[in-house]
Amino acid sequence: MKTKIRSAVETYSWEMSQTSYKGKLEHIMKVAQQAGFKGIEIETSFFGEFEDPLKMKDTLAKYNLELAVLCHVEDWRNPKETIEEKVNADKWMKFLAHFPETIYLPVQMPGMDRQHLNERQENLINCVNALAQRASDQGIICSYHPNSPEGSVFRTEEDYKILLNGLNNDWIGYTPDLGHIAKGGMDPMAIVKEYRSLINLIHYKDMFADGSWAATGEGEIDFVGITKYLVDSDYEGWIVMEDECDACITDPDGVTLADGQYIQKEINSLLL
Repeated sequence: MKTKIRSAVETYSWEMSQTSYKGKLEHIMKVAQQAGFKGIEIETSFFGEFEDPLKMKDTLAKYNLELAVLCHVEDWRNPKETIEEKVNADKWMKFLAHFPETIYLPVQMPGMDRQHLNERQENLINCVNALAQRASDQGIICSYHPNSPEGSVFRTEEDYKILLNGLNNDWIGYTPDLGHIAKGGMDPMAIVKEYRSLINLIHYKDMFADGSWAATGEGEIDFVGITKYLVDSDYEGWIVMEDECDACITDPDGVTLADGQYIQKEINSLLL
């Protein structure tokens, strides 16, 4: 029986060329379609004119794509959401009323360091739980995505235990990013297995043994093994490709097309 797992692509590969692709979301959708992806995860800074939900729906349909995920990045460094953070979150929740199957994905902007770590971790958890409760009350599916820059407050195995025991699982799930897990010194397969019951979205990103980002399939991440485990454990969500290799800086289109070929060659046969 065919699984319900589908593949999507994240706009971060185009983010790496700074502002070159801001305002060019339709171009990105076209490339996503050409690469064979069924969905797209869009970070809010790319929306522009597509903040109009009707325009977004029409353009997604034009390229036979689904809005798999809406990625919303904020600081969330205070004990409660700031007025601006709350206004922004509520704006995107209103938008998502038009996309009831889309996952709302908050991601914290990393800081410059890990000073006052316990306080910053507690503040992030409080803010994300608060927005997730509001979203859940509106029927919006939520997930949280930790990252791995050195200023991230959730980047190690100990951090993950604090985070994933602190988030309210009635309101929000967990998005493991395989590359960020490896960058934090953990085994991606082990983390996926440990927190499988919380996972409602997953990001695929590759990494070399030296910790630098690799093009998908060229690093050490076991995408095939993890995909097999997801299938065997009845995962039914999106696999989102988020390539951060250096080639994205100059050629995110080409990287995305290559990622699509990798999915078709190495992953799709596992989903049948």
